[in-house]
Amino acid sequence: EVQLQASGGGLVQAGGSLRLSCVAYGLIWDGYAIGWFRQAPGKEREAVACFSTGDDSTYYADSVKGRFTIARDNAKNTMHLQMNSLEPEDTAVYYCSAPTTVPPTCQAYNYDYWGQGTLVTVSS
Repeated sequence: EVQLQASGGGLVQAGGSLRLSCVAYGLIWDGYAIGWFRQAPGKEREAVACFSTGDDSTYYADSVKGRFTIARDNAKNTMHLQMNSLEPEDTAVYYCSAPTTVPPTCQAYNYDYWGQGTLVTVSS
């Protein structure tokens, strides 16, 4: 069974930083496009950042460019999201995910494996 677990969320003031982690079970990162997504209350799930299949090419949403950075460790089946200069608009449940086939774009509907997200709350 494929399972992905995100952790590291919490409450932080605007301008602060958080580092999220993701661990995958039943799936090997190597060769897969993996990424981070988030969903705020009343909003659709949106992409934050994604890796391209089989390499370290990356995509970042315009809203997080210059503030967030993704990294992966294929040997450990882990992934991280470093979030700096956080804003109240970043408040959401954050998820890590992987697709079953090569995704044409970094969008939630192209991804298949999900797990329990972690809540990030940024206060003003």
